[in-house]
Amino acid sequence: MKLNAKIPNGPLAEKWTKHKFNLKLINPANKRKYDIIVIGTGLAGSSAAATLAELGYNIKAFCFQDSARRAHSVAAQGGINAAKNYQNDGDSVYRLFYDTIKGGDFRAREADVYRLAELSNNIIDQAVAQGVPFAREYGGLLDNHSFGGAQVSRTFYARGQTGQQLLIGAYSALSRQIAAGKVQMFPRTEMLEVVLIDGKARGIVTRDLVTGKIESHSAHAVLLCTGGYGNVYFLSTNCMGANVTAAWQAHKKGAFYANPSFVQIHPTCIPVHDRHQSKLTLMSESLRNDGRVWVPKQLGDKRHPNNIPEADRDYFLERKYPAFGNLVPRDVASRSVKQVCDEGRGVGQTGLAVYLDFKDALNRRGIEVIKHKYGNLFQIYDKITNENAYEMPMKIYPAVHYTMGGLWVDYNLMTTIPGLYALGEVNFSDHGRQRHMTKYQSIIPPS
Repeated sequence: MKLNAKIPNGPLAEKWTKHKFNLKLINPANKRKYDIIVIGTGLAGSSAAATLAELGYNIKAFCFQDSARRAHSVAAQGGINAAKNYQNDGDSVYRLFYDTIKGGDFRAREADVYRLAELSNNIIDQAVAQGVPFAREYGGLLDNHSFGGAQVSRTFYARGQTGQQLLIGAYSALSRQIAAGKVQMFPRTEMLEVVLIDGKARGIVTRDLVTGKIESHSAHAVLLCTGGYGNVYFLSTNCMGANVTAAWQAHKKGAFYANPSFVQIHPTCIPVHDRHQSKLTLMSESLRNDGRVWVPKQLGDKRHPNNIPEADRDYFLERKYPAFGNLVPRDVASRSVKQVCDEGRGVGQTGLAVYLDFKDALNRRGIEVIKHKYGNLFQIYDKITNENAYEMPMKIYPAVHYTMGGLWVDYNLMTTIPGLYALGEVNFSDHGRQRHMTKYQSIIPPS
């Protein structure tokens, strides 16, 4: 098979606009003649199902959870990026595009990433219109903070529960379409197989996880929105239900897989504490906004962190990368953390951890400001470790978090199986720090 990405011709900034204009349109009266299956109801699936139903298509949505709101997207914490330049610090669509390309080690498909950057601003407006309670400044404008891999503030956030709030917004839009009769919802249902007719995806076979009943469902197109494969690793930040079986079934039917070795290692995870634990818990990327990463300068320094003076601390990210400091991209931070631990300067019982210290931010901004921004994250850390991060530094270590590889898709997000689309983390198309924005990318309806 010869892969054809179907990337539009012309300058990057004009590809998406020209492509939309050149598409064959379906008039509103004809859209209700088409049936579309959406598998997965996280941010990718819920937003796709709601959007396509709003356009007039007939949607069947499937998830193996008891409710669409229990998708793993709910676990996202830190924020969502857009190039609105509210801070007037030099941001632009092109800068967001560049940061994403650079953050992905220049392996991404440039046309897809530029479209991602273009769509980012409208996505924030849509989320606000749906009632997502993004943080706001005193005057009422949406607030921004910084994230790793960028030197501008472009991250919109809802305290430390951005994923949950975004999912509630998408779920609300989905629920509206369910009530309108345009979406038929199938919870507690697992996809067993993609049905191909004349080489095209035309339905799925499912199993009811309560009764065990096997059924088949037909459609004109099938959308996979089922997340990544992080759980192939022994421990990751993924929920245990994220099992990648839907993508695997598609692959067995002929959907190509691309770049499966591209895995994002997140630097701010709570370290392993027990050999019997089933997963790891993430501390938000946003914490590196105000937290400083350090280890003792001397090997074997076992003093309590509060008793180690500044002269004996190595703020190694600030030392090695002064332009970005603690906000270096995730892969850079993760490699540096592992390096100092391999040198024997790691902290904690295992030596596989470094400190994330908020002392300076607490002194500068006050405890109430820090609580307002990160309070629920500090509470999660306290519950898991029984340590008060307001009084002593957090301990963090890298962990498998997000999978950059996935099912190969073309510019229209269609896999190598005609009629089978892949949205969000399940596809491979955008590698970079801002890749989570692909959960909202537009797809091309069936023609």
